[in-house]
Formats: sequence, structure tokens, C-alpha cells
Amino acid sequence: MPDVVIIGAGVVGCAIARELSKYSLDICVIEKSEDVCCGTSKANSALIHAGYDAAPGSLKARFNIEGNKMMDRLAADLDIHFKRIGSYVVLFEGDDRSKLEELYERGIKNGVEGLRMIEKEELHEKEPNIAEDAIAALYAPSAGIVCPFGMTSAFAENACTNGVKFIFDTKVTDIVNKDGSYEISGDGAFKTTAKAVINAAGVYSDKIHNMVSSRKYNIRTRRGCYYLLDKSAGNFVNHIIFTLPNAMGKGIVTSPTVHGNLIVGPDALETDDRESTCTTAEELDKVRMCVNRNLKNPPLKAVITSFAGLRAHEENGDFIIGECEDAPGFFDCVGIESPGLSAAPAIGVYVAELVAGKLGAGKKENFISTRKGIPEVSKLSFEERNALIARNPAYGNIICRCETISEGEIIDAIRRRPGATTLDGVKRRVRAGMGRCQAGFCTPRTMEILARELDIPLKSVRKSGPDSLMIPNIDLNEKFRQSE
Repeated sequence: MPDVVIIGAGVVGCAIARELSKYSLDICVIEKSEDVCCGTSKANSALIHAGYDAAPGSLKARFNIEGNKMMDRLAADLDIHFKRIGSYVVLFEGDDRSKLEELYERGIKNGVEGLRMIEKEELHEKEPNIAEDAIAALYAPSAGIVCPFGMTSAFAENACTNGVKFIFDTKVTDIVNKDGSYEISGDGAFKTTAKAVINAAGVYSDKIHNMVSSRKYNIRTRRGCYYLLDKSAGNFVNHIIFTLPNAMGKGIVTSPTVHGNLIVGPDALETDDRESTCTTAEELDKVRMCVNRNLKNPPLKAVITSFAGLRAHEENGDFIIGECEDAPGFFDCVGIESPGLSAAPAIGVYVAELVAGKLGAGKKENFISTRKGIPEVSKLSFEERNALIARNPAYGNIICRCETISEGEIIDAIRRRPGATTLDGVKRRVRAGMGRCQAGFCTPRTMEILARELDIPLKSVRKSGPDSLMIPNIDLNEKFRQSE
């Protein structure tokens, strides 16, 4: 019987798992999808916010600021791609300047460091591609960009190294409090019992909470659509560019990514469908029109893909984090929307301390605090690359030409724990299929490597979930006979 079960393997669940693995506890993470980082954590703006937007005194403000300050050390310890490039909230002619000043005052109260107002001349000097009618901005130098896939995987791998177990493809269907412990049931005949449960289930966190508590929560999912642009457009802006926030979020963002692309979005649309990550022409048009309004001739012809992500908005408007009042030993992380990625490291520390305190667990003496990422062939010097290939020739066999990803990198992504078991799992870890051709060339070879490394038939290789087989399980001869 594990001491602690964490429900959800997104960035928050994995951050908690990593922090809890510092304690002498038996920990298990249960995830309904096939891998870590399959929900909100995989489809967001990839930003570490400065912390001026959330209301002073809120949990969003507290954990955003704390999480932001943790990022430099985490990036070094866990080999995470992270850059502090700073952000601007831009004021255009006709906008209400008092709203920008309100953000500044809020940021000062929240403790955002280096925050200042800049005027038109400096703004256009720093961002020459901003629209001509941009007249001022709020500058936050502490804002940064990160790879959310790499961040989540790093937390998970480090947690696994320190003894945390991960169970995938298992949806929690019931939780019952029995004699001071929790009996957790899942898909099929899955059952386990734990002394403590942590609810980090993203857009389903209200459903998990409502299984054990008489006080009900209600998540309203908000879908946001994005464009991802080719690396040829990656330097179009130098900072994260925001417009004034609105009731539905922080508005349309234009930002470089840590991998050299440009990301644009999201819009915001409330939906009752908690799995609806489709994009629509109408929503993408909203993003396009906003970008055309905010920037001079944005290079939208360089779009290589579009995608949508879901945000877990709880109607109270703030994060709900802590032990459930009428369910001792059950800990909630509900309503984790933006700035959830920024706040995740600090949420991990806070929840881990609560749970360890509840269970009377002491810290380990042998905790391993560091993790080394997968070698990136494309970023190595000629000498370093040759030395790596000499040790392992698979690193000399390039599979993904767009991103220069080698067979060795893909093998490493699969063999790690928890490792990739699908095409999307490989893509999130090493970017094979993330480039200009969007996996048009590398998919067959990546499938062959997955089949070989997982010791499964090629026809069993999936793109992502259980219903995403790449080779249809059909009798083609029978299909032809039926069509005659």
C-alpha cells in the first residue's frame, strides 16, 4: 500500500511527486493518459509569468512569485530549457492607461522585481516590430520562457529516480474514505489504498474532489487556440508581448520559444467538453486579427501548426490548494489555470510539506536532486558530436531532419523512466516531428524505433492514446472486396 497517491501527471502532479520524493514515503502517481504531460501542461503559452496579474493576497499571486524565483535553480539542477527574456504589456492608442498602471501597482504589491513603466520611444527601440500606435508598456524583466514538456518530464524523471512509481492508462473512477485511509478504484479492476491522496487532475480536479467532499467545486474549461510559427520567424519579437488582460485571461501573447520558434495565442472560449482540443477557423481568425493589430506585418505565413489547450477555471477565480476540510488526508490542487505552469514548482514544495507533515515523514538522506537531460546533437560542437557518436553510433543517425534529432536521442527518450511509449511521447521529449514538416518524413522511422525498443509489433505503435494506432487494424483485402 503506498503512503501517498497523486492523481494526475501534469506539471503540478509531477512537481509534487518530485518534492515528495525528498521524504521517506512510498509514492504513486496515477494518470489516465499514456504518459506525463498529456493535458493542460502540454498545450499552453510556455511562459513563466512575472506575477503582476494576479490579485494581491491570492494563491495565484503567491505561488507565481515563488515559482518564478525557483526557476533558475531548477533549470540548473534538472537540465530544463529556461530563459528570462522579460515581458511587455503593451498599451495602444485608445486603451485605458489606468489599467496598465493598475497592473503596475498590483505587481509592486505582489513583489515583482524590476517592474517599471516604459514609454513609446524605448518600447519601439526594444521591439521595432510592434505596431506604430503602441504608446507605452509595463516591463517585467523577470518573466521567462520554458519548455513545458521538458519541465514536466524532468520533474517526473527525477521523482522516478528517487523511488516514485507511475501508473499510466488508468482513470480514477471512485475514491472511498475507509478507516482513515483512501481506497482508490480505477479502470478495469485497478484498486489501491493510500494514507493520503493528492488531487492534481487538471480539468477533472473538481470531479475527483467531489468524490470525497460534501463541498462541491465546478470547473469550467476554457479552450485557447494557438499558432506555432517556424524558426525563421523566431526573432520577430525579442520579448514576451502581452496586450491588456481581460475577464477571460491575459489576452493574446506573442513570444519566442526556447527552441527558436514563435508562438501566438491564445483566444479564450468556455466549453463543457473537457476533451475538446480541436481548433476552429473562427477561433484562429480571432488570434490572427489580434496579432495583425498588435504587430507590423507579423510573419503568419510561417505557421507550421496550430493547436488548442484547455484551462481549468474554477468559478471562485483562484487556485484551491490544501487539505480538504471534510476529508482529512485528501489534498486538493483545483482550478490550476494560468499562471499554473509558473506556480507549479512552488505548489510542489507547499503541498509536499503539507502531506509530509500530515504523515509525520522525515526527509531522506540520499535524495538525488539533479537530473541530466537527453543529449541534443544539434547543439553540440563538431568535436562533442564526434565524441558522442564514437561512444554510441546511434547518435550519428539523423531521424528527424527538420530538428536534427538522432536515433540515439529517440532511444534515450524511450528508455528513460518514465519514458516515451508513443510518437507524441517521443516528440515531447526530443522534438522529433515538431519541426517544419510536422513529422511528414520521420514518422515511419520513429515508429520502427518505438516498436523495436518496446518489443511490440509495428502495427501496435500509437500516436498518443489507446485509439490512435498509426496502422489501422483492418484486413485491406477484405476492404477491397467490399468496395468491388
